[in-house]
Amino acid sequence: TNDRIGMPKTESARLTLQALNPDVKVLEFRERLSSENAFRIFEQFDIVVNGCDNFPTRYLANDACVMLKKPLVDGAIWQFEGQATVFYPPQGPCYRCLFPEPPPPGAVPSCAEAGVLGVLPGVVGCVQALEAIKLILGQGTPLIGRMMHFDTLSGEVRMLRLRRDPKCAVCGERPTVTKLIDYEMFCGLGGTDGNGAGPDGGHHPEPEPSRPSAA
Repeated sequence: TNDRIGMPKTESARLTLQALNPDVKVLEFRERLSSENAFRIFEQFDIVVNGCDNFPTRYLANDACVMLKKPLVDGAIWQFEGQATVFYPPQGPCYRCLFPEPPPPGAVPSCAEAGVLGVLPGVVGCVQALEAIKLILGQGTPLIGRMMHFDTLSGEVRMLRLRRDPKCAVCGERPTVTKLIDYEMFCGLGGTDGNGAGPDGGHHPEPEPSRPSAA
């Protein structure tokens, strides 16, 4: 709303959630996710839902969740397409199983450059919320090892199978990444909105899983 222009996103989200349900406890972390605080933040929760918009945070969140053995509910948008999955080794792959290394700087356009349909983040977010509820209740079949991909222009929904990589640097049989890394230098991305959010990571849904960005 207009009265929240200039307000940190975390504060706006907290106010909205508490207005919807005052009995919900909302913890606000007004800080950029880094190798120094990821464990401290994530270890307080049973499930992590990924809504980041840049590659450094995406790889960091994945690595932290693998090391903490927590499920990562991941969502992505690109123009008119969206996708969602749950990364949870060893039951399924992690993000690095699909994309071992971050892309080089400038290799992927941002959402501001490529465009995103405004309603799409809400659609993907609802799917992520559903997956989180399924994990909490232990009901149904979570999207572990599967990716739901939908094209809003054609109305087609596809389910893609995702394989775990036994040679994955984080969740593989002989992991080589055993501590958290800050990926800013690899991706060449910096914050853009004053709240620590960088440009979109470019999660481009395609027939075969491509490098995801964020919802």
